Amino acid sequence: MSDKTLRRNTIIGLLVSLALAAGKMLVGVLGHSSAMVADAVESLADSIGSSVVWQGIRVSSQPPDQSHPYGYGKAEAVSAFCVGAMLLVAAVIISVKAVHDMMTPHGAPAAWTLIVFVPVIVLKETLSRFVMRGAAALGSSAARADALHHRADAITSFAALIGVAIAVFGPRLFHAPGLVLADEVAAMIGSVIIMYTGVSLIRPSLRELLDATAPELAEQVKGTAGEVDGVRLVEKVHARKSGRGYHIDMHLHVAPDMAVLTAHSLAGKVKAHIRERHPSIQHVLIHIEPDERTGT
Repeated sequence: MSDKTLRRNTIIGLLVSLALAAGKMLVGVLGHSSAMVADAVESLADSIGSSVVWQGIRVSSQPPDQSHPYGYGKAEAVSAFCVGAMLLVAAVIISVKAVHDMMTPHGAPAAWTLIVFVPVIVLKETLSRFVMRGAAALGSSAARADALHHRADAITSFAALIGVAIAVFGPRLFHAPGLVLADEVAAMIGSVIIMYTGVSLIRPSLRELLDATAPELAEQVKGTAGEVDGVRLVEKVHARKSGRGYHIDMHLHVAPDMAVLTAHSLAGKVKAHIRERHPSIQHVLIHIEPDERTGT
């Protein structure tokens, strides 16, 4: 799967989300459903998020150049962070509106609004899995953010379906007029789910942007480098994520009397061995040091 395919998937998601946002907003307003309006806001956030993801994938696919020798991979982390932040904003907007509607006397939503939810849920979950397959194939954090965004929309739609159904039928079935507020409660539950998804996107993207280490990979790379003949000690191994790959820094200890040319050749062999065993690693920086330990 290529970057072109990822961008195509993102555009498909953008168009679907725009269409759903417009449709759900219209249904929510005409059917007097707070949950449906909240769902429309989520779909609109999906649309904006997909456009941000598309831009992130486009920028990150550019090759390294003189001004960016390590490439543009972190553009994906930036876009994932932006999508997460937009989800948090959408969650706050939905919560505020739901609280306002709770405090305003109103009747139950129109029963016909329930018909809209089922195809919306199926479509968004299908879209989420479609985009997630591409994200997993290329290790794209931006595309993963887009897929989770679509899934959050499907979950909020399901919560809205339950809430609207209770608000429509609950007061008559259980003789409880207060159940009409289930519509707003569903919107609140949806906002919590959206907020959780936003935080789950922001945390890993921040770790990448702040060059947090990947200790498990660093330990694996340390063992891999030590397998090459001529390497006496491997230390100070640091692994950090950048886009869809990882950058590795390490110190190799070699025999003190090893010639510079031989040490340089050894470093090349270590790099090749590491990349062969760990395809996700894009860059390896090796610092050669003389092994001055006694008894080696």
